[in-house]
Amino acid sequence: MEMKTVVTALASLAQDSRLVIFRTLVQAGPAGLAAGRISELTGIAPSSLSFHLKELSHADMVRSQQAGRFVIYTANFATMNALLGFLTENCCGGNPCSPVCSPACATEKEST
Repeated sequence: MEMKTVVTALASLAQDSRLVIFRTLVQAGPAGLAAGRISELTGIAPSSLSFHLKELSHADMVRSQQAGRFVIYTANFATMNALLGFLTENCCGGNPCSPVCSPACATEKEST
């Protein structure tokens, strides 16, 4: 992934509403969601949603497809994975990464 593409993708996600929209589309999976449903799930007004979807689309983080009278938006998983790959490339300088424990792990350990 080229640096300019990475910066554009990260910039598109560096805003509260756009990050919420993108995460909602990731959760929806490859089937995607209609704009109206995204608005309902995120609480973002349709006029604002349109602007944010345009920004995410410009960064190739989301794709749109006409389905009858609806436009279905999906997360662009290829771009997302390329971005994650770029960010984690050469992670820890080739050394094993230290284990990371989420709060769920701590809860499990405490209960045993």
